[in-house]
Amino acid sequence: MSESQITEADLHAYVDGALPAGRTAEVEAYLAGYPEEAARVAAYREQIATLRRKFDPVLDEPLPRGLQVPRRFTMRLLWRCAAVLAWITLGSVVGWHTHGYKITNARSEGTDWARRAAVAHVVYSPEVRHPVEVGAGEEAHLVRWLSKRLGTSLKVPHLGTLGYSLVGGRLLPGERGPVAQFMYQDGKGQRLTLYVRVNADERSETAFLFAQEQGVGVFYWLDRKLGYALSGAVDKPELLRIATAIHGQLNP
Repeated sequence: MSESQITEADLHAYVDGALPAGRTAEVEAYLAGYPEEAARVAAYREQIATLRRKFDPVLDEPLPRGLQVPRRFTMRLLWRCAAVLAWITLGSVVGWHTHGYKITNARSEGTDWARRAAVAHVVYSPEVRHPVEVGAGEEAHLVRWLSKRLGTSLKVPHLGTLGYSLVGGRLLPGERGPVAQFMYQDGKGQRLTLYVRVNADERSETAFLFAQEQGVGVFYWLDRKLGYALSGAVDKPELLRIATAIHGQLNP
């Protein structure tokens, strides 16, 4: 079976258990011959399992009293929900026919991207035995591998002068395709992660933007072909200092 027969979509559908039995067998045969891809699929599954362990219990929590709807309002609420769904459906139809004139809300997209980076940081930064897929001892291989997967040349910033050494990196699924995550650690065990994605518009550039998700600060910015998000549970000035140093290395 040639490599081109198994697509990225097949691998994600396999992880989700959404492939028919015949196609599942083909993907498993492919993975048996490509240990690197099999490891990546295993990492996806572990990421999903970790997120479920962390967030599934929230589904069983009782609804706060302030959000409980009195019974007499139930039918009114249902009618309103039906109306909203109707408007969403209509908006989808209109949006499809006018997609050539769509204006992207970069701020909203950036917030979602920062949230993804923060979640990835929370999932992997506490790991002791497997924080990364490829360690810093194989940095050249790591850069080649991630550059190939993202389809562009990547650079790994070095933060030794700031007190942080490279731990390694891994490949993650993103909203538009593969993304890279590089991890750094200081002498006290404090970890930072740099989340790197490919931009749809290679001409895009932004100043640093800041977001905070569950105690994790994120500075994120667009730099032509690539977008970067630096995450860490450190104070904002420290994170900005490191983000500025990274930007300077990437744009000497």
